[in-house]
Amino acid sequence: MAKTQFTEEDDELLAELGVEVDAKSTSNRTPREERIIAGFEEIERFVEVHGRLPQHGEDKDIFERIYAVRLDKIRSTLECKELLESIDKGGLLSNTPSFSEMPIEDLDDDALLAELGVSYKTENDITTLRHVKSVAEKKAAEEIGSRSLCEDFDKFKPMFEAVQKDLNEHRRKTMPFSKDGSIEEGNFFILSGQKAYVASVGEEFIGTDGRKEYRLRVIFDNGVESNQLMRSLQKRLWEDEAGRRITDPSYGPLFDDIVEEEDIESGTIYVLRSKSEHPDIKPHANLLHKIGVTGGNVATRICNAKLDPTFLMADVEVVATYELYNINRVKLENLLHRFFDSARLNIQINDRFGNPINPREWFLVPIFIIDEVVAKIKEGTLVNYYYDINTVKLMKV
Repeated sequence: MAKTQFTEEDDELLAELGVEVDAKSTSNRTPREERIIAGFEEIERFVEVHGRLPQHGEDKDIFERIYAVRLDKIRSTLECKELLESIDKGGLLSNTPSFSEMPIEDLDDDALLAELGVSYKTENDITTLRHVKSVAEKKAAEEIGSRSLCEDFDKFKPMFEAVQKDLNEHRRKTMPFSKDGSIEEGNFFILSGQKAYVASVGEEFIGTDGRKEYRLRVIFDNGVESNQLMRSLQKRLWEDEAGRRITDPSYGPLFDDIVEEEDIESGTIYVLRSKSEHPDIKPHANLLHKIGVTGGNVATRICNAKLDPTFLMADVEVVATYELYNINRVKLENLLHRFFDSARLNIQINDRFGNPINPREWFLVPIFIIDEVVAKIKEGTLVNYYYDINTVKLMKV
């Protein structure tokens, strides 16, 4: 049987599909057919990971946009469709294609690069775009390439089932993932139509952009897991119009018993107790509390407590937290501090350089009084009360 020749026209078609040509082959298929199949399998892997087709658009990364252009070209080429029809298990060839305004076959090199949002430079320009595919593959390896089968999914499956039951019975709610939303161990989200559980948060490190970063272990309800970066998960939740946070039933928003979708998470009131051995602090450890408000992770906020005079240069324990919605964090913290001003601790602590510091967020107030104050804020009646330090009670004005 005569061997099929690999022509220049074949090479050009594969180039339009964004598939590199490798002349070596050990199968019965031609090199052209192998590369078309390999390119299609890459698109299938993208769909398997994301649960959707690759899309065009400037807000999408170049990796996804290349796949979208490739899929459109495959769908518009009868030869490709005939070759791939028998292996198209996901029905990708039969879905309605998302063509750009100009047919792909009519785009020249400059127009195709423009479609991908990439500027074309002259051959001698040091900024000439080269090896687009390899850059895209590096990005993919960082963001989605680490997904794999969750070997211990059996222990997570009941958790997803319980969360779904809570949602059905309105013990949990879903809400948009806000721009200042945090990601913590134990959180549940909805991403690309799948429930995702943050099983663990790794050690802090500095990312390539110079900002703090964390490596996550994220379990999905389809039995897949990922070790993606925290900022990558945040970005995907922001970009997914259907992305949601699933609330924890153990929390209650400060001003409402039910978190509505239009509510905006603002932060957390946290109450801390000091583990200091200071002679003026230790005798009052059960009564002395630091009251603060943060928009971030409380655990992260206190991780270096023993080096910070704000925390009395000692480790602390979290006594209570109260989740906030639709409220200004700074104003609320000032309100709480003014309300308990009569019980404010007056002490001077030296920082690690020997400089004297007067911490201003510690109060000699029992935890049950703090609970009452939060309840009054929730009811909108705190203005009618003041704290009497002598009777250790909330008194009406």
